[in-house]
Amino acid sequence: MSHQNSPAVDAYIASHPEDVRMTLEEMRQTIREAAPQAKEIIDYGIPTYQLNGNVVHFGGFRHHIGFYPTPSGIIAFSKELKPYKQTRGTVKFPLDEPLPLDLIRRITKFRINENKTKKKR
Repeated sequence: MSHQNSPAVDAYIASHPEDVRMTLEEMRQTIREAAPQAKEIIDYGIPTYQLNGNVVHFGGFRHHIGFYPTPSGIIAFSKELKPYKQTRGTVKFPLDEPLPLDLIRRITKFRINENKTKKKR
């Protein structure tokens, strides 16, 4: 199923400086590839992907991209996420380093499967 970009997310990305915009687009593309059926919206003021509930969110900041895969997404990939600053539900990817796109893709797929399982209960 092809996905439709949300005009609200287009506007969100466009509101950032060019270097941040390019990284946000890369993040968006990676999430869209991992979750083609997910609905793209703005929630909590940031891009959000929903499929049977929230899957992941991301946001642009001056020095990092915030990635919000819920606490379970962080716990499941804790070894690989070790190099990055994090809080309970947030991972901060520094803007001066390439995004770990494969890791983002796998975490997003993990969250989709988690939401599917949750829905079946």
